Amino acid sequence: MLLNLNILNLAIVKALQLDLTQGMTVLTGETGAGKSILLIALGLALGERATADYVRPNCKRAEIDLEFDLTAQPTALTWLQENDLDENQQCLIRRVVGSDGRSKAYINNRPVTLQTLQTFTRQLVEIHGQHAHLTLLESEEQRRLLDNYGKNSALLEQVNNCFRNWQAAQYELQQLQKKRNEDEQREALLRYQLDELQDLNLAQFDFTALSDTHRKLANLDQILSVGQNELDTLYEADKSVHRLLKNSLKALTHLLQFAPELNTVNALLNEAQIQIEEAAYELRHFLESQEADPAQLQELEQQIGVLQDLSRKHHVKPDELLAFQQRLENELEQINSCGERIAELEQLTANYQNAYIPFASELSAQRQKSAKKLQQHISQMMKELGMPNGEFLIDVTALVSDTPKLNGNDSVIFLISANVGLPPKPLAKVASGGELSRISLAIQVTTANDKTTPTMIFDEVDSGIGGGIAEIVGQKLRQLSGNRQVLCVTHLPQVAAQAHQHLYVEKQHHADMTASQVRLLNDEERVIETARMLGGVELTENTLAHAREMLFKKREH
Repeated sequence: MLLNLNILNLAIVKALQLDLTQGMTVLTGETGAGKSILLIALGLALGERATADYVRPNCKRAEIDLEFDLTAQPTALTWLQENDLDENQQCLIRRVVGSDGRSKAYINNRPVTLQTLQTFTRQLVEIHGQHAHLTLLESEEQRRLLDNYGKNSALLEQVNNCFRNWQAAQYELQQLQKKRNEDEQREALLRYQLDELQDLNLAQFDFTALSDTHRKLANLDQILSVGQNELDTLYEADKSVHRLLKNSLKALTHLLQFAPELNTVNALLNEAQIQIEEAAYELRHFLESQEADPAQLQELEQQIGVLQDLSRKHHVKPDELLAFQQRLENELEQINSCGERIAELEQLTANYQNAYIPFASELSAQRQKSAKKLQQHISQMMKELGMPNGEFLIDVTALVSDTPKLNGNDSVIFLISANVGLPPKPLAKVASGGELSRISLAIQVTTANDKTTPTMIFDEVDSGIGGGIAEIVGQKLRQLSGNRQVLCVTHLPQVAAQAHQHLYVEKQHHADMTASQVRLLNDEERVIETARMLGGVELTENTLAHAREMLFKKREH
């Protein structure tokens, strides 16, 4: 439970320390005294969004500290341990809001994210705002209340896991199907282009080699003419290089007997003669092997022409056609694999849907069962709260569809019949403001009995009621505090009189500054405050006596 609340520089609160106890605690005070600031402080400490407006003027920051006793909360203690935030079973929560609007959150003096703070504090405190009856009109809130009452969280999580898996697979399937439709024309074009390229068997064509061979055949006459002329010059003519070299070698060899120094020259010339002979032999062999082939030349020209036409058509170089063909093949393979993935996803969505159906059916049955119990309890509570002819019904209708949906396939609608003989209608259409407040309170008190949250806060949820009904409301809240801590902001003396602890909120004026203070009332002060709440500018003996009677009567129960 919540042991202590400390506030520093929050709006009109300069400094406040509040110790709280088990049981029922009420907060009362004049309108505008600052009761809402306490709830704002609690909300911030529990993880609500913060703004710079919350910081007291001329202050750098506001700070809210909460201390909890988790002795009876093993689940919360386990959560702290699993998240490395435990500190000898101590639980301190701190929220700091800067004048720049930035905020920081801490659990046991360790910084945490706002989401982490919210996840943890939901296990500790539940706040019922004064406008809870408005959210009660929303179908999603009605569904949530029923599932909480029926303890359907585990089953609901299974349903939603199946739904999320199905949704993810379904989304991917729809995207791929859309892409598949868009790719159909592309696939036809790819197949046409590939057929054209594959018919050529591009792998057997080397455009560079083809071009080289074509160039050689096209210039064969020049090759033979020039080659034969050079063969004559090197070897076969009367004054060929070979003959002249041979004569020079013969003359120099004769001189070696007189000038042995010419041995090197002689050796070089001898090597040159050999090289000339080999070059002439190779050139002759090459020339003899060459033969004009007009048919081959024509075929090469045709092949090169086809390749050049294709390269221009596909905007690539001729020697890049094979790589281009491979890219087309890869793209076509991806399109085909898209079809395979579609088949896989169709099977996946079917599997997730088949897994979803039994969970959703079980959840629907659980809701039907819980709805019968809850509507009986709330109807009884409505009668106790001054609606003797009121009947509360919960319509749980399974939608005729196997398509998975978040939170199951049920429509949950709260119905009300305020008078005998009138058919029940949706809550939003028949309940007046006062009736709605009482119905809301009946639902909150009824469903709260099945919750494990150790601290519950009610913010003027008793608005719109009074008299004997208000006393019953106070009794119900006091009963609720039997095994938990209940904090209630109220303007009704009948409710305040039921509290174990009474806190009074008041404004104090100092110079040019105003600040709210909260103090614990003793027995006599409670009598005076209860009398003030009963009404009247002046507190008469009758009013005070009435207040004492209310407080004394409360102690007898």
